[in-house]
Amino acid sequence: MSIFALSLLVVVVLFGALASGLWVALALTVTALAALLSRPALPDAQILANSFWSASTSWDLTALPMFIWMGEILFRSRLSEDMFAGLSPLMRRLPGRLVHVNVVGCAIFAAVSGSSAATTQTIGKISLPELKARGYDERIAIGSLAGSGTLGLLIPPSIILIVYGAAVEESIARLFIAGIVPGILLALLFMAYVALAATLKPSLVPTEADRLDGEGGFKALRRLLPVVLLIAGVIGSIYGGLASPTEAAVIGVLISLVIAKAQGGLSFAEFKSSLIGATHASCMIALILAGAAVVTTAMGFTGLPRELAAWIGSLGLSPLGLLAALTLFFMILGCFLDGISMVVLTTSVIMPLVQQAGFDLVWFGIYLVIVVEMAQITPPVGFNLFVIQGLTGQNMFRIAAATAPFFLILVLMVVLLALFPGLALYLPQTMFSGG
Repeated sequence: MSIFALSLLVVVVLFGALASGLWVALALTVTALAALLSRPALPDAQILANSFWSASTSWDLTALPMFIWMGEILFRSRLSEDMFAGLSPLMRRLPGRLVHVNVVGCAIFAAVSGSSAATTQTIGKISLPELKARGYDERIAIGSLAGSGTLGLLIPPSIILIVYGAAVEESIARLFIAGIVPGILLALLFMAYVALAATLKPSLVPTEADRLDGEGGFKALRRLLPVVLLIAGVIGSIYGGLASPTEAAVIGVLISLVIAKAQGGLSFAEFKSSLIGATHASCMIALILAGAAVVTTAMGFTGLPRELAAWIGSLGLSPLGLLAALTLFFMILGCFLDGISMVVLTTSVIMPLVQQAGFDLVWFGIYLVIVVEMAQITPPVGFNLFVIQGLTGQNMFRIAAATAPFFLILVLMVVLLALFPGLALYLPQTMFSGG
């Protein structure tokens, strides 16, 4: 079978399996089996079994369930309420006032959850009713929440960075640290847009200053202390070389349990629910990764990625041209697939191209996450849009329209990252090697 015919077979089988409603992991396995059967001399059953086992026993993945569990615990605590109360006095003097709570709150919660959907849900369930009650324009409230919720994928600990690191065998600790500066810069760009929009169109925010009950600014800051300690414990231990990502995840779980218990917001039933939720999410991601490992192995045996890389190399694209083509490709793919599926589906094919172009794998991981962030706010399969639809009951495309400016900011971030690779690579180069 020719490479063209094999490529067509793989695409038809994959999308046919996905369209039939088959689980992503099983769709990937079926695709791999079809590719292997095109080469009758290959021992397909042995390849499938070995790939599944190798992917399921990867040490790098042990951090995954712990970080997911940490997010589940904090989702059930009073952390979001305390964050809103602590941030509001600090934000009300900025142009755009309490809309900034969406951005900063998402950035902070992203640093303890690792999930875009959890970040959007947790901050949104507190901020959206508060902003609506105070008379803020619904479009900027929704748009800022949807855009800022994507920070859960970029600011460490990030579930998708763990998935990417395991798929390409890159240091998860370096990937985590690489996401810090781009994540902070992206949050600042979101805040700059909110301030500019509120300045140019004052009707977006209420005419009267917000009246906030409770503590003043310095007293309210005490409510942020637990989450600051949690971020310092997790990220600081990795950056300082004191703990691996897996060990830092355990530290994060212990601190989050202490926080939740101290706040009085974690009953035994909720503790049990957090374990079940983390187990469900971890098993789903682990199964998808096992299916992706099978596809990667099968593609390697068939030679498809190598041939595809050679063909694209023959086109004479510059590294920036290749990056532009990949960005367009991922934006289209993101209209139909969630972020984790995008990463595991494409890794085996695009990695030879990425390495041939000379891109650093840590840098490319951050680039890929930002592009996946675009997919989170792109209809019809934008997970953040679904979350906000559940919170507000608004039409999906109306939510997407409100999110459009933040989508363009993500595009700008891709351009900045391409022009200034040091945004992602500087901090990993200063890490202690013990992490």
